[in-house]
Amino acid sequence: MGQLYINHDKIDHKLMRELIELCPFNAIEEANGKLDINAGCKMCRLCVKQGKGAIELLEDTEIEKIDKELWKGLTVYVDHFANEIHPVTLELIGKAKELAKVTKHPVQAIIMGYNVKPLAEELLHYGVDEVHLYEDEELEHFKIENYTGIFESYIDEIKPSSVLVGATTLGRSLAPRVAARFRTGLTADCTILEMKENSDLVQIRPAFGGNIMAQIVTENHRPQFCTVRNKIFDAPVRSETQSGEIISHDVDKSKLISKINVRNIFKKEKESCISDAEVIVAVGRALKKESDMEMMQEFADLLGGRLACTRPLIESGWMDCKTQIGLSGRTVKPKIIFACGIHGAVQFTAGMENSDTIVAINTDENAPIFNVAHWGVVGDMYQIIPELMEKIKTGRDIISAGKE
Repeated sequence: MGQLYINHDKIDHKLMRELIELCPFNAIEEANGKLDINAGCKMCRLCVKQGKGAIELLEDTEIEKIDKELWKGLTVYVDHFANEIHPVTLELIGKAKELAKVTKHPVQAIIMGYNVKPLAEELLHYGVDEVHLYEDEELEHFKIENYTGIFESYIDEIKPSSVLVGATTLGRSLAPRVAARFRTGLTADCTILEMKENSDLVQIRPAFGGNIMAQIVTENHRPQFCTVRNKIFDAPVRSETQSGEIISHDVDKSKLISKINVRNIFKKEKESCISDAEVIVAVGRALKKESDMEMMQEFADLLGGRLACTRPLIESGWMDCKTQIGLSGRTVKPKIIFACGIHGAVQFTAGMENSDTIVAINTDENAPIFNVAHWGVVGDMYQIIPELMEKIKTGRDIISAGKE
């Protein structure tokens, strides 16, 4: 990464004040009459670009260039449980196929487990070029040491350029461990993925509290790792015919040494989740008091949907954290979502912008939520929601009367 060096000889009082005001993170300060950089520095390099030569970036060592031609393919880790493939896996396959069109690389999948060949065959219906299969009794249950070791062997042999992992509980545990073994980068919770012709994967995600959309590129290391949440991308349509091939690998028994012993597995009771809802009414900071939740719940019930919220309502204790939408909550993709009194911060929109239809209701016509909405209503939700509910009830009464 390097470090910042301050040329004190080039700094007068006027330039010192300019540099202090320049830093968006308040990381540049005056200490004992001299310029200093504190722990708040995010290495954004703005002071280097606009500091008139007063601050320089000194690289630690010369970075060794990697031969990118030795690394080919986009690999998707197959997340599965109880003989079912997690939906995020299929979504990542769809995205990998799109990215592969730029580099002409093959789309690969790696699946580990025991008696999982039927799952590998199912993946061939989604346009995967190669499914790399690792089967062993010791891989029947997820053990982090075993799965990491096998994943490492796969990368050593196949040398994929990019690895896409679902941001599930298992994926979040596995991906960083494998990336660390190759001393390569990993970007978590990506919301956008793009590919350069030189096979550099552009990984885009909100950063600095959602104030910017960071574009992260691993230029001199391979493979490139990223994790992506469920319902960010679209899964490809299942084909009736199979394409591609299944490549079975011998499992290196030395990679199966684990200190974990799975004694039993208890199936967790399935909870109703906003991620599965087809209709959502989301409410934000504009809600005046907790008792007003009754009106919003009635609206959601009238639509046959679920009530959700933004982070401020969670912090106020008005709703359960499981109903929060956004990067620190749940990612949703309903057929229709009503964003009521929500300003539209990046953290929230990243969790719902892929919804089929977004209806925004806000008094501020310049609110960012209107940038992602398909339909926008500028006005007070305390007036609009009751009127909308009344029209829905009236419409249903007319339909019922017509049937009678």
